[in-house]
Amino acid sequence: MKILVLNGPNLHLLGQREPEIYGKETLHDIETLLISSFSDQDILFKQSNSEAELITWIGDAPAEYDGIIINPAAFTHTSLGIYDALKAISSTVPAVEIHLSNTHQREEIRHKSLTASACIGQIMGFRSYGYVLGLKALVNYIESNR
Repeated sequence: MKILVLNGPNLHLLGQREPEIYGKETLHDIETLLISSFSDQDILFKQSNSEAELITWIGDAPAEYDGIIINPAAFTHTSLGIYDALKAISSTVPAVEIHLSNTHQREEIRHKSLTASACIGQIMGFRSYGYVLGLKALVNYIESNR
């Protein structure tokens, strides 16, 4: 199974950016955690601060991937483009939305996700372990729907 893990803006700053909210782990630490936890899966990690690049990667996913783990970061609350891209491929490539923090415990502007309804599920508040939970759920979903 091939899984694409997409990370949005500022996630390359994990470990140094507000560790009291996001934790001290880096994006590389999260990649290492997923690879060691899912050695039987083919996982590719990408991060971009560009909404357009994320949209392109999502749109290209059906040619190569079985599922997507996505942390849209700040684009969660602003991007109809990412929502549209996820929705466009949702019948062939399911996605799970991940957030390191519980966005409902944060500023009100972060309470609404524009992208979540294009995904099969959303996991938040468990910091890096949310990626593990999300990938477990995604793999289970894909295997159950084959």
